[in-house]
Amino acid sequence: MTKGQQPKDIFDVKRIREIIELMEEHDLSAVDLQQGDEKIKLNRGSVSPVYSAPPAPVAAAPAMAAAVGSADSATDAGTVAIKAPMVGTFYARANPESEPFVKVGDVVSEDTIVCIVEAMKVFNEIPAECSGKVVEVLVKDQEAIDFGKPMFRIERN
Repeated sequence: MTKGQQPKDIFDVKRIREIIELMEEHDLSAVDLQQGDEKIKLNRGSVSPVYSAPPAPVAAAPAMAAAVGSADSATDAGTVAIKAPMVGTFYARANPESEPFVKVGDVVSEDTIVCIVEAMKVFNEIPAECSGKVVEVLVKDQEAIDFGKPMFRIERN
């Protein structure tokens, strides 16, 4: 860089495209960049949550309120179902090498992340929204799910 020249803005679209090409060329799965107070994380080829603009609160509130439902049958008495808040792909773990977010026997609280649901290339972390013990995982990793589909059965505290 010569005297008086400004450093390249790492958040310029052309610069980001160059970084993505370098990631592909060198088979990198993630890159973290920081310039001043601004940060960006680029992920490729994994199911890690991606940084994106938060969804509109109006659309998110009803979906999340429907995530925890009541027992569906007499055999499930004393438990509640954590239901899918959206249509998408269910991921039990952050990436293929990670342990599942939760498994049978784990105790969860309202803010415990139990899974990720990918919808339209956005990875949404799903909280339990109830407290208790996981007694059943009802879906398989990378399974397509519909809105309202029970994903976990929780025995309340």
